[in-house]
Amino acid sequence: WLFFTVYSIIIGQVLRMFVHMVGAKRILLIGRLKGYSILALSEALPDDGKITACSVEPYLGGKSQEASDYSSHAKKISVKVGPIADTLEELVAVGEHFDIVFIDADQRNAVNDYHFVMDNHLLRMDGVICVENTLMKGQVYLENVSDENVLAVRKLNTVINSDPRVEQIILPVEDGMSVIRWSCTPAAVMESKKAVVKDDVFWGHNRCRILDRLRLDGKVAYVTGGGQGIGRAFAHALGEAGAKVVVVDLVLPKAEGVAEELSLKGIKSMALAADVSKPEDVQRILDVIVARWGTVHIACNNAGINMNSASEDTSLEEWDKTFNVNLRGLFLCCQAAGRIMLKQGYGKIINTASMASLIVPHPQKQLAYNASKAGVVKLTQTLGTEWIDRGVRVNCISPGIVDTPLIHSEDLKPLVQRWVADIPAGKLAQVTDLQAAVVYLASEASDYMTGHNLAIEGGQSLW
Repeated sequence: WLFFTVYSIIIGQVLRMFVHMVGAKRILLIGRLKGYSILALSEALPDDGKITACSVEPYLGGKSQEASDYSSHAKKISVKVGPIADTLEELVAVGEHFDIVFIDADQRNAVNDYHFVMDNHLLRMDGVICVENTLMKGQVYLENVSDENVLAVRKLNTVINSDPRVEQIILPVEDGMSVIRWSCTPAAVMESKKAVVKDDVFWGHNRCRILDRLRLDGKVAYVTGGGQGIGRAFAHALGEAGAKVVVVDLVLPKAEGVAEELSLKGIKSMALAADVSKPEDVQRILDVIVARWGTVHIACNNAGINMNSASEDTSLEEWDKTFNVNLRGLFLCCQAAGRIMLKQGYGKIINTASMASLIVPHPQKQLAYNASKAGVVKLTQTLGTEWIDRGVRVNCISPGIVDTPLIHSEDLKPLVQRWVADIPAGKLAQVTDLQAAVVYLASEASDYMTGHNLAIEGGQSLW
């Protein structure tokens, strides 16, 4: 019993790793059901994940069934009982698509199941098929074998090995687990009976699939104003896409807090304090980054402030303070980072502007803020055209009104209701609504875009 328990834990951990590595949400199980394996998979799935299990038997069996009954994750499991071929046909008919497909090789119809999954695209392009029991304790490699199950597994292995559409490895887990994925190779293309235009659209630019082109592996990025709000969201997004991230903020503990969050997710990061309106501070953070990581590829200039007052009451002090951070500071950062990028012939600069660069938000009065953000857009356009032929792209993002704790006070409640009424989307922006945009603008996928002001405001600037 103890051996079975330890063994189940090990297998469960392997399966959880598969789920996390693939980023799976939809899993298909074909063949005999192992309750501990299913529960391990369900625990690793996100709350909206789903496991579809095809079986000729209605139960998981023994204690595994009891565990499933009491597990809070059992709701993610759907067992479809009946002939497996019929179930697979039903899944195709409703347009199902899976991230991981498990096939038990120790069954007579495993070859047919494998062909059906591949030929009917039940597996998504970046998904994997895991075929269990492909070693059969090494019996598949013996010459004089008459056992029908062993011969069936050997046949399946031969089919997979000769399929030009896939590549595989065999892991010594349980009785062997083959991990298989789509592999668009010249050999696979030659097998196609249809005429195929083999250009960059087919193969991918530089042989990279579109999601791979959004990766930022090996890149070094900094985010000013990264200690909270939009900047914090940008730092997480760039880090999750593969970049090393320097979190820059006026208040060092805030920057350190976000850097610690990134570190917990396995993202290389560091925290720096700087006042971006001071040229010596800006140069210092660039010098520290270059000394630590060699260069800067991505400059995310996000630091900004907003001070509301009627135009006739706006003081010179308020005007200067707003422009010092929002425009002067942004210029200093662009210039300092730009010099490094121009020298290396590549770089991405992403500035945070505002919907206020496109319209005059109301009913609040914010002359200095609106004017400074309009300046950010014009600065971005100017640098974008000056530097693109030397490999540096400069773009900006204009968020709408972002939902932050600051605007949830009782005094601002009527103002928030007014804002929401002016937004076609009917709600305020979340910081997470902006994350994909910063990754796109930081990646090589956006290399032909420069001087662009990307508005993400729920349609508010259209009314």
